[in-house]
Amino acid sequence: MQMSIFDAAADFLPDVCFERPPDIGILFGSGWGSAIKCDEVLSRLQYSDIPGLGASTVKGHSGEFILYRRAGKLIAAWCGRRHFYEGSGWESVVMPVEILRRMGCKTLLLTNASGGINPALRPGDFVIIRDHINLVGANPLIGAHCSEWGERFPDMSEVYNRHLSELLHASSNRLELRVMDGIYAYTSGPCYETPAEIQAYKAQGADVVGMSTVPEAVFAKACGFDIAGISLVSNLAAGISRRKLNHEEVIAASEEAKPKMCALIEDFLARL
Repeated sequence: MQMSIFDAAADFLPDVCFERPPDIGILFGSGWGSAIKCDEVLSRLQYSDIPGLGASTVKGHSGEFILYRRAGKLIAAWCGRRHFYEGSGWESVVMPVEILRRMGCKTLLLTNASGGINPALRPGDFVIIRDHINLVGANPLIGAHCSEWGERFPDMSEVYNRHLSELLHASSNRLELRVMDGIYAYTSGPCYETPAEIQAYKAQGADVVGMSTVPEAVFAKACGFDIAGISLVSNLAAGISRRKLNHEEVIAASEEAKPKMCALIEDFLARL
């Protein structure tokens, strides 16, 4: 990855973004961006204006960076993400994490929408990510080593922080949400998986499948972040669902779950 791309993006952000490290950074996936409630907005930027990031090309990702205060906490939120399948390279995918690192942030919440593999799951459930499987065979850390991003061979024994996951569980339980721990399988997309692929992922231990999150988690873990991940099950995966899969179903499920997502984020932030 080219450091100059990140330098240009960081130089574009206003000074207020670097005055104090955010208490937490949040990367909102499909439909999750509407879960934001702000007391005071300090900065609001469109992805399309940030050099090297670019507008999100996926419906359900508003493509907006917001630095705001809520309940006494400073939060840096990325509403929408760039995906590997969009073809813009790893820089745009991990840029939100790199900018957070430069802001001094140490805690990251990753959210997404996924397809349910575990038979106990149904659309509208939440899965707190316990671990992941990278099925893509690609990694944003490939290339020249940058010491600012940690060790050359970072340990991935515990990507997702146990304490933060416990806080998500506590919030989910208080709100009486259907939630379970699970393993997230990462595929490149943009096509959905075949039924045979889903059965293979199931045999490997995957509970949900999606096209995001893992690159950001790997990069953030290498950089020393404490990470939590939560997924909304927006549909059942291929071969489990009797219907053909489409992105409109993902958006519809996210819209229906919006009140739950908002309440979950609010309760989680209050527990930090």
